[in-house]
Amino acid sequence: MSGIPDFANGARLPAEWEPVGAVLLAWPHGRGDWAPYLAEAQACYRGMAAAIARHTRLIVLADDADEVLGQLVGAGVPAERVDVRDDVPCDDTWIRDFGPLTVLRDGVATALDFGFNGWGLKFAAADDNRATRRLHAAGGLGRAALETVGLILEGGSIESDGAGTILTTEACLLSANRNPHLDRAGVEAALARHLGASRVLWLAHGHLAGDDTDAHIDTVARLCPDDTILYVRCDDPADQHHAAFARMEGELRALRTAAGKPFRLVPLPWAAPRFCPLDGHRIPATYANILLVNGAVLVPTYREPARDAAALAAVGAACPGMRVEGVDCSALIWQHGSLHCATMQIPAEAFP
Repeated sequence: MSGIPDFANGARLPAEWEPVGAVLLAWPHGRGDWAPYLAEAQACYRGMAAAIARHTRLIVLADDADEVLGQLVGAGVPAERVDVRDDVPCDDTWIRDFGPLTVLRDGVATALDFGFNGWGLKFAAADDNRATRRLHAAGGLGRAALETVGLILEGGSIESDGAGTILTTEACLLSANRNPHLDRAGVEAALARHLGASRVLWLAHGHLAGDDTDAHIDTVARLCPDDTILYVRCDDPADQHHAAFARMEGELRALRTAAGKPFRLVPLPWAAPRFCPLDGHRIPATYANILLVNGAVLVPTYREPARDAAALAAVGAACPGMRVEGVDCSALIWQHGSLHCATMQIPAEAFP
C-alpha cells in the first residue's frame, strides 16, 4: 500500500454486494476454444443463468438470440428476465474481463470501457475489446453513460469494497504486456483517477497453475462485507502451490483496513487438482470465483461433495445473512475460468 493522489473526480466503484441491476453473460459458441466442450459449457451457462435470474435480470450476448433464448426459457429462466442480444459479437465468454466496470458519480452510472488485450497479448480479442462500446451503442447498458479509458484493465484483476479500497495482485497489474508505461505509482494513480481508489492493497504471492490471467485477484482472494477477505488456502504440503499460498496468507494477515485494523480472514478449501486430458497441464480450479448479487452469493462447485460443502460453509461465514447457492461450474474450468470470470454485474443505478 502507498499514498495515492486525489484524482478520484467523484467516482466510486461499488462493492459487489451493493444493489445490482443486471448481470452480463457472453454465451459459449463453437467458433473458438469451447468447441470440444460446447454442449457441456452451454449446459453450465443455463444453470448459471437460472441461478442469476432468481436475483436480477440478465443481459446475454450470443450468436443467435432466438436459439439461446429458447435454451434459457427451457431451463426455467423467465423470458421477461433476460435480454438476449446477437448484435454484439464476442471472441470468448469471459465477460468479467472485457465487459464494463461501472462507476457511480453522485449516484449516476458510467460504464468505463477499458482496453482488453487478451490477458497481456496471449489471445485474439478484437471483438471482446469492442463489446462494451457496441453494447452501449445498442442501448444494452440501460441509463449508464459510456467513457472510454486508455488503460488495459480486466474486471477480474481488481476487488473493490465500495469505499475506496482496491485489492489486486502485482503479477497482473504490473505485467509488462498490459501497461508498460506505468510503474506501481502510475497504476495506483490511474485507479484513483478512474475508479475513485483512495488506497491499493497489493498481493505479491498466490497464482494458480494453468491460469492465463497472471493471477487475477478473483481467483485467490475476495473482498466481502464488514472488512472480510475470503481467500484460498492450500492445505496440502505436497501440492506445488503450498509455499506460495502460505506466503499469500501471510500477506493477507499483514493487511489493514482503512481504520487500521486487521481484516477478518475466512479461508476457502483447496479445490481438487484437475488436469487437461489433451496435454496434461493443470487446470486452475478455485472456489474464490464467487458472484454476489442482491443478497445472494453464488458459489462455483466442481462435483466434489465434501470440498463443495466446505466452500459453501466458508462463503456463508464470510457473508453472513446472505443466501448461499452452489452452481456447478465443472465445465468452465476446462477453459481456465469459473463463475465470476463468466459474469459482470451492472449497478442498479443503470437500470432503475
